[in-house]
Amino acid sequence: MVAGSRAVAKALDVMSFTFVADELPVRPGVAVPLAEIELRTSRSSGPGGQHANVTASRVEAVFDVAASGALSDAQKARVTARLGPRVTAAAQDTRSQLRNRELALERLAARLAHALEVRRPRTATRPTKASKRRRLDAKKRRGNIKRDRRSPDA
Repeated sequence: MVAGSRAVAKALDVMSFTFVADELPVRPGVAVPLAEIELRTSRSSGPGGQHANVTASRVEAVFDVAASGALSDAQKARVTARLGPRVTAAAQDTRSQLRNRELALERLAARLAHALEVRRPRTATRPTKASKRRRLDAKKRRGNIKRDRRSPDA
């Protein structure tokens, strides 16, 4: 073991990496540049022996919604309302930092895609005759149960 390597490993835990490369596809027509995503590494928890004690293989991807230039104002409002101003996704599934980075980015994209979905408004419908009958029958059954619990004196 090289002298001072423990200090180097500790410094890696604190460092924050920002990768400038391609874009993270979220959904058709929406892609977030990787420059807007902050990737942080730290030591993974759980079993793993000596390897887990010296490598920073856990990756956390953090996306600041308000600072994004890739999303429109309406999309920013939708994501902020559903997930908050900062969206995070972490991965510590594998021993490889590179694979955990890919997993964290995939999870972040899935969370953003789900938050960006425009839900179809519900159309109000009238209750059917059968559903009304079931509701009234259930009320009668419940009333009978309560009536049977009463003492005969009252």
